[in-house]
Amino acid sequence: MSKAKLPKPDWIRIKLNTGDNYQEIKSMMRDKTLHTVCEEARCPNLFECWANRTATFMILGSVCTRACRFCAVNTGLPTEYDLEEPERVADSAAQMGLRHCVITSVARDDLADGGAAIFAETIRAVRRKLPFCSVEVLIPDFQGSREALQTVMDAKPDILNHNIETVERLSDRVRAKAKYRRSLELLRRSKEMAPAIPTKSSIMLGVGEEWDEILQAMDDLREVDCSILTVGQYLQPTPQHLAVEKYYHPDEFARLKQEGLARGFRHVESGPLVRSSYHAHEQVESAKGREATAASAHR
Repeated sequence: MSKAKLPKPDWIRIKLNTGDNYQEIKSMMRDKTLHTVCEEARCPNLFECWANRTATFMILGSVCTRACRFCAVNTGLPTEYDLEEPERVADSAAQMGLRHCVITSVARDDLADGGAAIFAETIRAVRRKLPFCSVEVLIPDFQGSREALQTVMDAKPDILNHNIETVERLSDRVRAKAKYRRSLELLRRSKEMAPAIPTKSSIMLGVGEEWDEILQAMDDLREVDCSILTVGQYLQPTPQHLAVEKYYHPDEFARLKQEGLARGFRHVESGPLVRSSYHAHEQVESAKGREATAASAHR
């Protein structure tokens, strides 16, 4: 017998704003045949972010080679590999007048480098069009490839983001093909390759984790010198995905923010509707300044 679906609490409210900025960005994405994780993953903050002229570009197509049980992105065998995509992303970022650009992708296990070369070229293309725009990349694990990671790091993103998503005990059930320890190793290698570039990761709550396990995940991230942490509530995108086992109260998110800061994260964004890219533009400057100071101290 399946468990009854938990009702959404009052604090889970999505702001609907379909004004001019929202419509303009939606039209731009269609005109340039670009994808955003905002739409593909059914992000609850889509209306708010697009209204503020913020979007997370999703490169390498809209079909993922993995089938994570929390994610609404389509799964299958991808066909897209568009060498002109980096320029279209850069053109759109310039048209939007972005000061901070977030770039992510589907997992492309069908490609030898996992799509790392397209990531790197997209970073460079945005920099050519928008020299003063900071660039954050949210990358897959590239199946543990050091060479693929090095390709991305050589392009010098301003923030390197890779999500562990959940606690270690639940990782295999929640994340298809991804490995908790492999994700931590990617974050460790990132800091080894470029100590001054802040790293970032995210944890979603409500899939069956215990409080102590959340704190242990924080400790694990700090062990590999992860700089920025985002913590948000998991929301079931369709009935076929994992059910929500608990809705955390805003007070609990506030406590987790304090736990994270006490552990040494340079920035912690924690709240029911927080997602990996939520308010990313507000995180980059403070984190980068502190990261550069820390890197100098270790020389």
